[in-house]
Amino acid sequence: MIGRISGTLLEKNPPHILVDCQGVGYEISVPMSTFFNLPNLGERVTLLTQFIVREDAQLLFGFGSPDERNTFRELLKISGVGARTALAILSGMSVADIAQAVTLQESGRLTKIPGIGKKTAERLLLELKGKLGAQLGTVSGTAAPHDHKSDVVNALLALGYSDKEALAAVKSVPDGTSVSDGIKHALKALSKA
Repeated sequence: MIGRISGTLLEKNPPHILVDCQGVGYEISVPMSTFFNLPNLGERVTLLTQFIVREDAQLLFGFGSPDERNTFRELLKISGVGARTALAILSGMSVADIAQAVTLQESGRLTKIPGIGKKTAERLLLELKGKLGAQLGTVSGTAAPHDHKSDVVNALLALGYSDKEALAAVKSVPDGTSVSDGIKHALKALSKA
């Protein structure tokens, strides 16, 4: 019903935001990957959306890219995965990381996400095989560098840095950098901040 929202960003309270569209404020839940890329308060924002009607609520979810929204929709089709769980998965992993985990059938990567147990992770991998894993082929040229960057982020998280700090530091790491060099580069960037 509501496929896209464009308006002024009024509030940011993770994972919720409030967007004013000509006098009507829409409360939208967004994954952290979208949240970190939002403009400042008072600026214009455009998001793709998914409207969900339940017996007890009407919920609006927003996404910064078509891939995120499509992945969210695929996750919702899986038995036992609701909107909140799908949002948590997209907040914990990028679409490329999810596709790679599905292709390589790595349940361990999914179980690191809060609320995802071993059985749920295995069901996700089984039901998403051939649906999300196929997307990996479209990003095959960037899959290796992106994988290194996710390893660098995981290393920074293990060292005690926050998600926000780790993601910001990894943005300064050049594509194609090895994991060890990426960690060194990210740590230098963090020490200057």
